[in-house]
Amino acid sequence: MSDALFSALDVDSPANDQTGYRLVRVEVYNWGTFDRSVWSLQPDGRTALLTGDIGSGKSTLVDAITTLLLPAHRIAYNKAAGADAKERTLRSYVQGHYKSERNEATGASKPVGLRDHTAYSVILGRFTNTGFGETVTIAQVFHQKDRTGQPERFFVTATVALSIDPDFSRFGSDLKALRAQLRARGADIDNTFPEYHRRLRRLLGIPSEQAMELFHQTVSMKSVGNLNDFVRDHMLEPVDASAHVRAIVDHYDNLVTAHEAVRTATDQLAVLGPLVAAADKYMAAATRHADLTDERSAVPPFISERVSELAGAAVADASVQLTAAETRKDELRTAREALIPERDRLVLERAGVGGDRLAALEHEIPQARTTRDDRADRFRAYSAQLESLGLDPVETQVDFSARAESTATLRSGLDADRAALRDRQEPLFDRRAEIRHARRAVADELDSLETRRNSLPADLDRVRGGLCTALDIAEAELPFAAELLEVREEFAPWRGAAERVLRGFALSLLVPQLHYPAVSKWVNDNRLNARLVFLRVPERRVRTIPATHGEPVLLDVLTVAPGPFEEFVRAELERRADHVLAASVAQLQQEDRAVTVQGLIRDRDRHEKDDRRAITDPRSWVFGRRSEDKLAALRGE
Repeated sequence: MSDALFSALDVDSPANDQTGYRLVRVEVYNWGTFDRSVWSLQPDGRTALLTGDIGSGKSTLVDAITTLLLPAHRIAYNKAAGADAKERTLRSYVQGHYKSERNEATGASKPVGLRDHTAYSVILGRFTNTGFGETVTIAQVFHQKDRTGQPERFFVTATVALSIDPDFSRFGSDLKALRAQLRARGADIDNTFPEYHRRLRRLLGIPSEQAMELFHQTVSMKSVGNLNDFVRDHMLEPVDASAHVRAIVDHYDNLVTAHEAVRTATDQLAVLGPLVAAADKYMAAATRHADLTDERSAVPPFISERVSELAGAAVADASVQLTAAETRKDELRTAREALIPERDRLVLERAGVGGDRLAALEHEIPQARTTRDDRADRFRAYSAQLESLGLDPVETQVDFSARAESTATLRSGLDADRAALRDRQEPLFDRRAEIRHARRAVADELDSLETRRNSLPADLDRVRGGLCTALDIAEAELPFAAELLEVREEFAPWRGAAERVLRGFALSLLVPQLHYPAVSKWVNDNRLNARLVFLRVPERRVRTIPATHGEPVLLDVLTVAPGPFEEFVRAELERRADHVLAASVAQLQQEDRAVTVQGLIRDRDRHEKDDRRAITDPRSWVFGRRSEDKLAALRGE
């Protein structure tokens, strides 16, 4: 793999053009002096020569590629230009350092960058394997939390072609949104270089670390002092591993000893921890018990003292009120005794001038006024009723008697009309209740259909939703057969017949063998408030050879959605939908299993036709994942 990735082989060789991962594109954004735009280098998997003036950015692009493939602590930036090891750093590239400024007061100098710590940087490399049609994209995203620290970064790998624009842009200012955007494109994100490096080597097929070491040594290499040492140190795998083995064995022994010590200490803590916790809990409970005991002991004397204070205040107040009441009582007694002679004198005086009759009249006048007002109100109400009925007003007793006779005759006629209306009203009330119930059912069905992509009855969709939620299973893994069936356009007139013949199978839940035990237990343990039929779909099924028919059969009317259930559903349809499409009753009588377009079904000697609803009425259809016709019919209803 390292030969295919890094060597400069003959570019005209067909084998090289077809196999092996090759670098086809490098993109940088806010990297070094390549600022605020996406800059790209496109070698297209061939050997490329990068030239330019001094300071034009050649080493910057080489360092970007090196950063993508090697850990930061092993990279000597700007090595291609022969620069000092500390001249450029990862932070200088991320902040875009392009010059230094000297402080005249202190004489110290500091670098000046094109970007502050709020910006982010991206480097990206794309490799393709033309022979196998595969693409691998690797990228690193850098950002800084402050002005002085080293930049933080996360690593991206993907098996699809990504570009900085648009895949690493237009996400706002929160890098969490960028992570979510990349995961949505199928990319893997790592926060540490070792995890990213292992994933990179696996995707590019680099089995050995030695290949990456060789790449590190040859990047921007200008001279080799001793070719033998270079090949031995960087191109050949080490042979003598005894020292490493001894170190590993010693380290393992140390680890075993440390592990045993840790386990002993852990066991001791496990024993002592609960004891200490229990002792602390006991001490806290004892302290709280003592405090509560003291508080409870103080309650009786406190209550007694408070009751005594309140009782003393109440007694004093009652004494004052009693004294005032006694004084008022004496005053009223004296006043009453002074009025007795005056009362006797007035009684005698009134009796002498006919006062007894006056007293009676004073008592009768209010009663007479009440009787008069009551009769006047009744007369006004009676006159208003006569006027509303179109009858003449009453002036005399004779008129009143005549009106009583005529109203009695009218009453008998109205009673008869009322009885007739009641007889008509009762069935209308029953019909109204039925219509309200049906309307409520249709409204519920409409609300349910508008929130889902199938035409199943609402109770079955509800049962499946509860089942999938309880068992944490996606609904797509437990489809109803109806969701996988659709009627071909050329057989549209036969849809009603197909719905009637296969309705039982269509409303059956298909349960893969993987979920069969859990689904069976859940259905058995829960009250469904619905009728549910489910079929176990085995992992393997003996494939049957489809039967050939001379005439079109119901199976020809249907298409089955592709997927894991396609083979099972087709096998079931071979058994359940072999009814001949009979153009007439005469043809129906000649076949063992047949169906007419009007919905008459023959299964040998058994014939069935269910016309409780019209065969063209889409309100009872369940096939497919489109419910527009059913919704339109329900809205019309």
